[in-house]
Amino acid sequence: MTRQEPPAPEGVTALLDRLAELLGPQGCLTGDRIPEGARSDASRSGRNLPLAVLRPATVEQVSRALALCHAAGQPVVPQGGMTGLAGGANPRTGDIALSLQRLTGIEEIDPEAATMTLKAGTVLQSAQEAAAAAGFLFPVDLGARGSCTVGGNIATNAGGLRVIRDGMTRDNLLGLEAVLADGTVLSNLGKTVKNNTGYDLRHLLAGSEGTLGVITRAVFRLRPLPRARSTALCALGNYADVLALLALARTDLPGLSAFEAMWQDYFALNQRLAGLRLFAEPPPFAVIVEVQSDTIALQGFLERAFDEGLIADALLAQTESQAQDFWTLRDGHAMDNHLPGLINLDVSISVGRLDDFARACRSALLARFPGAHVSFFGHVGDSNLHVAVAFPDGVEDKDHAADDIAYGLVRDLGGSISAEHGIGTLKRAWLGHSRSPAEIAAMRAIKTALDDRGILNPGKVL
Repeated sequence: MTRQEPPAPEGVTALLDRLAELLGPQGCLTGDRIPEGARSDASRSGRNLPLAVLRPATVEQVSRALALCHAAGQPVVPQGGMTGLAGGANPRTGDIALSLQRLTGIEEIDPEAATMTLKAGTVLQSAQEAAAAAGFLFPVDLGARGSCTVGGNIATNAGGLRVIRDGMTRDNLLGLEAVLADGTVLSNLGKTVKNNTGYDLRHLLAGSEGTLGVITRAVFRLRPLPRARSTALCALGNYADVLALLALARTDLPGLSAFEAMWQDYFALNQRLAGLRLFAEPPPFAVIVEVQSDTIALQGFLERAFDEGLIADALLAQTESQAQDFWTLRDGHAMDNHLPGLINLDVSISVGRLDDFARACRSALLARFPGAHVSFFGHVGDSNLHVAVAFPDGVEDKDHAADDIAYGLVRDLGGSISAEHGIGTLKRAWLGHSRSPAEIAAMRAIKTALDDRGILNPGKVL
């Protein structure tokens, strides 16, 4: 893509000069030094380079940079690891990007409180590895762990693979520091689980997608490091059995950490792309069950499930490599190259209606777009379903068409148009499908109160 950089107005030029003076040559990138990656998050929907990329190395620099931008009325787009899928970190023409990639590092692991204090630019995998070295589990985990940042995880309230056990990002957040649009630093890095002292600004900022403040530091609670992990892949004949297996797992497996389902079309394609044949024929449903314990408990669970007629077949991973094969199918990364233009929708519906949604969504999409690929997978244990859609060549406005069909069904079923990817720009037009006019008005009032000039990530969420 060619670089298109409109000439900066005189006022903006003066602002960039002041920001360069404040942040130094490594902290303020302009012109040819702006990386192409600043255009878009992983949705690849961004088209514009920002006027500059700010890379502050301290909280004080974040505060002073935002104060300068606020005084000038200059829009600022916070950016983390750029792994989001909702366009939430994409700049518009004339925006300045503020990257947290230099604000990185783990400040403390407190073994008595079982907490970790770290800076927002820290890559999630680095936090996980540091926790493990100290004998703890960092409870947030998702597929982009090697490149996503903790600040971005908080800003989007990321979900991931083990929400059924440990909850969403905000459920593991004890303390938070963030800088408001005018440079004010809100800092409460407490380590206590119980804190009933008025409005919880921590939870207000978590999931706000950079529209209310720039997250700079956080305190996370840690969990005991599991001594073992066991994984099984189960074949089931219908969705009623999936629900019954989930109910059994919740009662029989206190260490249950994941319950992931793949509908037949999704499982069959990814098994073929991976060169695997785990079952003789792709079952109507394939479910990964993972527990934080040795195989004895999981084996007993599978035997009971067989006895009750819930599963037709099951594979109990004997090695880490075998378990990884199961997760390779679930992650489905090979589909990205096999189906160019693949769309991954992310919705949440009560667990009992997920298959109703899948059937209706598949039928509606194929009726309108014969020959399309439509398949489903997701975190059934926490009512989150992903829809994989790829259209034949020549389909116009395909993203909008898929969204309109899927989110209309979500609205009818009383679900959420975003389970874990956020709203950003790509889901903004459908926010009213999941939130009432009164709720959206309250959101606007909060936005105005904390960002009176509307400079923080404008056009995102609302």
